[in-house]
Amino acid sequence: MNRLIATAIVGLLAAPALAEGDAAKGEKTFNKCKACHSIISDSGETIVKGGKTGPNLFGVIGRTVGTYEDFRYGDDIVAVGEAGLVWDEKAFNHYVEDPRGFLRETLDDKGAKSKMTFKLKKGGEDVYAYLVSVAPAPEPAAEGETEEKSDD
Repeated sequence: MNRLIATAIVGLLAAPALAEGDAAKGEKTFNKCKACHSIISDSGETIVKGGKTGPNLFGVIGRTVGTYEDFRYGDDIVAVGEAGLVWDEKAFNHYVEDPRGFLRETLDDKGAKSKMTFKLKKGGEDVYAYLVSVAPAPEPAAEGETEEKSDD
């Protein structure tokens, strides 16, 4: 019984947080994003064909900021990631609403710059929900990670 409860808790912790937005609306709003961003799964399946000016957004939720492999980010967004920030709903919505403002506030640097100049003034929570909906399934817990240790 304890093992079942522990497995359920680990599963909940590993799953992406439920997004507050509307994924269906976010899919439509993502049309504004696909000029620069695509969504292509790790297996190569094209979910949304888009531009390559910005990084692939498959699996972006929960990823450390500025770390998509083989994409050349600006120094300031890399610095945010190096400080440990992970894309969650709050950070994502703040960034898409005002990328430069997000970097300046997060880094406490009035000179911080963003390569992303587009501002999504509304609907960020819906795009976030959409990205969660197309995200890869969480990795299953490794064998033994969910077992409770006994005091026996």
